[in-house]
Amino acid sequence: MTEITPTTLIACSHGTRFAEGRAVVSALVDHVAHLLPDIEVLPAFVDVEEPAVADVAAAVPADRRAVIVPLLLSRGFHTGVDIARAAKPHEHVHAAQALGPHPLLADVLVSRLAEVGELDAPGTQVVLAASGSSNPIAATDVEALAALLRERLTVPLTVGYAAGSTPLIADAVAAARAAGATRVIAASYVLAPGHFANLVAASGADAVSAPLAVTPGGGVERRVSRVIVDRFREALTAAS
Repeated sequence: MTEITPTTLIACSHGTRFAEGRAVVSALVDHVAHLLPDIEVLPAFVDVEEPAVADVAAAVPADRRAVIVPLLLSRGFHTGVDIARAAKPHEHVHAAQALGPHPLLADVLVSRLAEVGELDAPGTQVVLAASGSSNPIAATDVEALAALLRERLTVPLTVGYAAGSTPLIADAVAAARAAGATRVIAASYVLAPGHFANLVAASGADAVSAPLAVTPGGGVERRVSRVIVDRFREALTAAS
């Protein structure tokens, strides 16, 4: 019987046409490789960019156990279809769960919100601004993350979506103001700059936090890397 060793992490992101977003995701994958020096870390994508996750999974030798870690914050079409299909034909390739919800992501959101300033000012409300999905399970994951974030904040928090679910972010911002909020902050629940980050920025909020993986100094958010490592190890344990 061929011995299979845990040697490959396939870091699968959505893909983006935005150069800044590509740079952030690339830096995130590089940091994961730094945290796991004995593991081969390979980038892959479900859309826009290459290589496609199915091609990367198919190229992993049968004597090397691989885990596809979605660099996606919630379950949805890409995790349930694209990534699942990429892993299914190969007994030695396994799919990890989406990054969120995870306590570290809630901690990172608090840090990004603190960078906006005056988070505890009277009249402030936060809208957790997620990308959204037509799959209802994605909203379940976002609501679970919202519950973790509420435990860490002293101001009201509601949820809005860029697409695929309701309320839309702009509607959630408007509803917060109608309920009496004098300052509405959109908490960008996206990993990196790109299409969805731009939709959050255009929501009409008074302030918008930076994407999760973007730190004030321009570095990569190491806590997000740790979540990726957590999902990798969890999947390996489940596959053992």
